Amino acid sequence: MKTLKFILFVTLLAVVPFLNLQAQCGKCGDAMQWTLSRSWSNGFNALPDVCTNLKGFQVQYQKNQPQWDAMFKWLATHDLQSIPFGRHPIEGTSLVVSVEDSENQPLAKRASESHYHHIDFQYIVKGSERFGLLDHASSKPNCEYRPDVIHYDYDVDKAMFIDSTPERFFLLFPGDWHIAKVCTDKPSQTIRVIVIKLDYVE
Repeated sequence: MKTLKFILFVTLLAVVPFLNLQAQCGKCGDAMQWTLSRSWSNGFNALPDVCTNLKGFQVQYQKNQPQWDAMFKWLATHDLQSIPFGRHPIEGTSLVVSVEDSENQPLAKRASESHYHHIDFQYIVKGSERFGLLDHASSKPNCEYRPDVIHYDYDVDKAMFIDSTPERFFLLFPGDWHIAKVCTDKPSQTIRVIVIKLDYVE
C-alpha cells in the first residue's frame, strides 16, 4: 500500500503542472493551444511555467519570430549542462546567452526589478531557483529607470513565489515585476541558470 501511495504521489507531481497549464485554456484561448502545440519550440523540450502570460508569449513570438526561433534552436542544440559559464552570442542575432553558475540568496538580499524594453528568458539547468512576482497595487518604484531596469518596494505578503524545475522556463515581460535567485527550501542553493534578454516589440 505504501508503494502504491508513493507511485500515485510521484505521478501527481508530474501531472499537476500540466493540468495547471491546461486550466488557463479558458483565459487565453488559442494561445494555450498554440503553446501546447510546441510549433515555436525548434526542438527545445521545456514548456513555459504556469505563471507565464501565454498570450503575451504568442504575440511577441509572432512579432519577432526570427529572434525567438534562433533562441530556441540554440537551446535545443547545445549541452546546457557542460557549456562553459559566461556569455555566448547567438550567431546571426543580437542575442547573448548568459550561462550563470550562481547561488540563491535570502529574499532580503535580492532586488526586485522589471524591464521596459526586454523580456527575460530564464531557464534553470541545475538546481532550483525561487522567483517572486510582485503585486502591482502594493508595489512602487524606488529609483529612477535606467536602461533597462527599474527596482521596486513591495509588500512581501502580496507577492507570489514559484520554484523552478528543469521542465519549465520563465518568461518575464515588462509587466512582470519580479525577483530572481531567491533561496528555496532545498538543501543546496547552487544553481546553473540560462538567461537571455529578448527584444520586447510594441
